[in-house]
Amino acid sequence: MIVWLNVGSLLLGLLAWMLPLVGYVKKQRNVQTLAVMSMGACALSLSFQIFYHYHLVQIGDWSAIMDITGSTAFASAVLIIVTIFLNAVTLIRHRKGVAA
Repeated sequence: MIVWLNVGSLLLGLLAWMLPLVGYVKKQRNVQTLAVMSMGACALSLSFQIFYHYHLVQIGDWSAIMDITGSTAFASAVLIIVTIFLNAVTLIRHRKGVAA
């Protein structure tokens, strides 16, 4: 059951990237809603990783924690940076489109 936290984290991370791309490509009018949903998916994805680490602490699997902590921290930083960037680009494009 715990392995689903990693799968869910991956799927939510991909969703966090796909939502702003949909708003950018299709020129949706509700890009603010998509941005909020994207950031929410990013937050849930990171929460799933925190819960997975908590599970590893509870069962005392210290070698797994030492193995995955560095890559998890890097992947989390990439997820946050790319999500913010994609949402910012989409919102800026939408703002310019509304002003024109």
